[in-house]
Amino acid sequence: MSDKALTGLKVVELAEFIAGPYCGKLLADFGAEVLKVERPGTGDEARERGPFPGHVPDPEKSGLFLYLNANKLGITLNIETATGRDILKKILKTADVLVEDQPPARMKALGLDFESLRQVNPRLIVVSITAFGQSGPYKDYKGYAINASALGGQSVCAGEMGREPLTPPLCLGHYQSATAGATAAMGAIFAREQSGRGQHVDISEAQVWATLHTGNQETSFILHGMKRIRWGHRTPGIYPYTILPCQDGFMSMIAIQGYQWKRFLELMGNGQVPEWYSTEPRYQDRREISLKYADEMDGRLAPWLTSHSKAEIYKMCLEKKVPFAPVRNMEEVVNDAHLAFRDYFVEVDHPAAGKLKYPGAPGRLSETPWAMDRPAPLLGQHNEEIYCRRLGYSSEELEALRNGGII
Repeated sequence: MSDKALTGLKVVELAEFIAGPYCGKLLADFGAEVLKVERPGTGDEARERGPFPGHVPDPEKSGLFLYLNANKLGITLNIETATGRDILKKILKTADVLVEDQPPARMKALGLDFESLRQVNPRLIVVSITAFGQSGPYKDYKGYAINASALGGQSVCAGEMGREPLTPPLCLGHYQSATAGATAAMGAIFAREQSGRGQHVDISEAQVWATLHTGNQETSFILHGMKRIRWGHRTPGIYPYTILPCQDGFMSMIAIQGYQWKRFLELMGNGQVPEWYSTEPRYQDRREISLKYADEMDGRLAPWLTSHSKAEIYKMCLEKKVPFAPVRNMEEVVNDAHLAFRDYFVEVDHPAAGKLKYPGAPGRLSETPWAMDRPAPLLGQHNEEIYCRRLGYSSEELEALRNGGII
């Protein structure tokens, strides 16, 4: 097999839970050697999170950890100690990228901030992913996904009209921040080819959220003073742009082009647009429907939708080139024929968790393919390889480091 796209790139990951590890995973999956540094004894916080096989908690079997840390090497190191920090700096001397998620004040207090590390390795690129970034009045505050999405203006847009805002689900901000971090890291690597110097990549999750709706929400306020309200299961503008129930679930319905909407109406009317649509003047302008009559139109569609299954509606819409899609649950996603055809899910055999199915590559490279080469590391699995074979410590020294709580 050809080398992967990032073969030869050396990354050190000093990060926990989702954002930093997913950033490291994106780089690892495309070929970078990613060395994950964990706390001795307990390791990454994600090891404590489920799901676990058989619902039995085990730090070596967390589904979240196993997914986020596949393709990485793993060591333990206590950076709270001076010896631990010295060892980390030795590792970083030959690294290309450090991915970290520590509070800025903590990194500075430990002498591991960017300005200190660039003295160790001027070519080092440091990717810092935190809730609020490395500067500004919030930089030293602890932040979580719910804080970042709220401050970034995303939560105010989510939820039903007249109800409380909602935080986006499934830690989306962490994954978005990680993707931004990996992308920016690649830009910094290209820049280093010209300058020969590393640089600091500062990712603020709240700021990432703020960029995700800049095109319409922020710009509408800046230009017109318009504030976004929550629209729940629909998006305003043109009807339909909504999610509605059917016989066995829900359909995601969008028809931007007029011919798409007409084709769906013809499906409902067995080849003819329903009479109620043709004879009602208020239904002729789909923007008016969206703003004034959306609930009424939902009711018009309900009898037909609820008399058909997701599969039936989807099949009919595909045949007529109407871009509606079923809202699938996780069982349906995991068993999706399209994803199976593209070999999206992969099986990985882990020494503790056994053989499990994992989500695969978000994208494909034709010449330097993505691959899942190794399972997530056991806690401290590669201590001997890194400390002895690469850094030159003897077995006796390694044991002393272990007994001293350094690794």
